[in-house]
Amino acid sequence: MIENYEQYLDFLTGKLNKFFEAQAPYIFCKRGCAKCCQEGEYPFSQIEFDYLIRGFTSLPKETRFEILNNIAQIKLAKKNSTEEKFLYQCPFLINNECSVYAYRGIICRSFGLIYTVAGEAKPKIPFCAYKGLNYSNVFDTETGMIPTEKYKALNIDKEPLAYNVSYNFLTSEDFEKMFKFKFGDKKPLIDWF
Repeated sequence: MIENYEQYLDFLTGKLNKFFEAQAPYIFCKRGCAKCCQEGEYPFSQIEFDYLIRGFTSLPKETRFEILNNIAQIKLAKKNSTEEKFLYQCPFLINNECSVYAYRGIICRSFGLIYTVAGEAKPKIPFCAYKGLNYSNVFDTETGMIPTEKYKALNIDKEPLAYNVSYNFLTSEDFEKMFKFKFGDKKPLIDWF
């Protein structure tokens, strides 16, 4: 089943690379940025978690120990939290880099693009736009919109577009059927430990 999931990841990576390339004038992600890994819930399905653990077991002992320590600290913080939505730094983030990058989850692979959500009219802007990163060169933080005149003023041929890359879509039954595997249960990453 993992082999089928890897085929899906190859397919997904190909699609996402094209989307990111098409939106290159608006994308400011770079190695070490890690804003998307510093505060989130990080939804993971069972198969994503199993794949992530493959990457974890291949890490040096010292790195695994650091990650396990991070997990313990996050779990303690969650236990003591009264927040309805518990946000935390990804335990696999070490020195502002993903220690299991090749094994990262789907949410990690697709984050940074404007995306659509079924049943909602307004596309979702990645939160990093508010932090001076993706789409910040065209995003108006006061209105929460991307005014046409803002991207046209940059003389960019390609307009900012929203893609159907929501987590729920990318982990839908359609992809399970197409690639012959099951995502399984889905929950925040920290809840898998």
